[in-house]
Amino acid sequence: MEEFSADIAMGRIGGLRGGEPGGTRVLALHGWLDNAASFLPLAGHLPGIELVVPDLPGHGHSVHIGPGAEYTSGVAVNAVLDLADALGWDEFCLLGHSMGAGIASLLAASSPRRVRRLVAIEALGGLSETVDRTAARWQEAIAAARALPGKRLRVFTDIATPIRARMQANQLSEANARLLVERGIRAVDGGYVWSSDQRLTLPTPQRLDEAQIAALVADIHCPTRVIFAEPAQPYFPEPLRSQRARLLPAGELIVMAGTHHLHMEDPAGVARAIGDFFTAPVA
Repeated sequence: MEEFSADIAMGRIGGLRGGEPGGTRVLALHGWLDNAASFLPLAGHLPGIELVVPDLPGHGHSVHIGPGAEYTSGVAVNAVLDLADALGWDEFCLLGHSMGAGIASLLAASSPRRVRRLVAIEALGGLSETVDRTAARWQEAIAAARALPGKRLRVFTDIATPIRARMQANQLSEANARLLVERGIRAVDGGYVWSSDQRLTLPTPQRLDEAQIAALVADIHCPTRVIFAEPAQPYFPEPLRSQRARLLPAGELIVMAGTHHLHMEDPAGVARAIGDFFTAPVA
């Protein structure tokens, strides 16, 4: 995998690119507060594809959105489509993990003519909110946004501290935590700070309710393979995640033992679950 960058309307998108030129085109989208390094362990296990892994806006080496703007699913979907346009990819497959799988799901539903296949790891359709929580969610989101300008970034005196933090927060091995941290920090006087945009930590004021997400998932018509780790994450529990997978017109569900970052911790197992899904002829 090699570094690449592309200029889109929002600004410069950084990332990693590799695989087999001329192979099946696959865009891989990482999770919340991760970066393109999330797919480094898996990349070598997926033959026959040309793999492009961007740092999503606000993450890694990519641009932060402008002052006063908000990170939304729509912003992310359009950024990915702008990147595909910059690459000259009219059609492509999507591989997503966690937040990236949610974004990939929404992209597949909203731009069906461009997405040939979808592999969604540890998410499908994004997080929902109940209607009765609408006002409370707006109150929490606006209060957090107004308080953010007064917060200072924590400065780490060495790289070992953020590595330990990622290991503990995400059940990651030291090697995999290091991959994410080395791409997710920047040097400042006195040490290092996270390079991701602080606004990514803000709650979004508006989320779709479960019925709306179900309608979107049910309109993903490309062949889709969903891979979930067992045990389930508390914010995406059973039976919700399996119920969503059953909504897919051309979907299949694989559940395997692992942690949330199973594509990093068990890349060979995830690669077996993916198999030749990307490279097999479309019926």
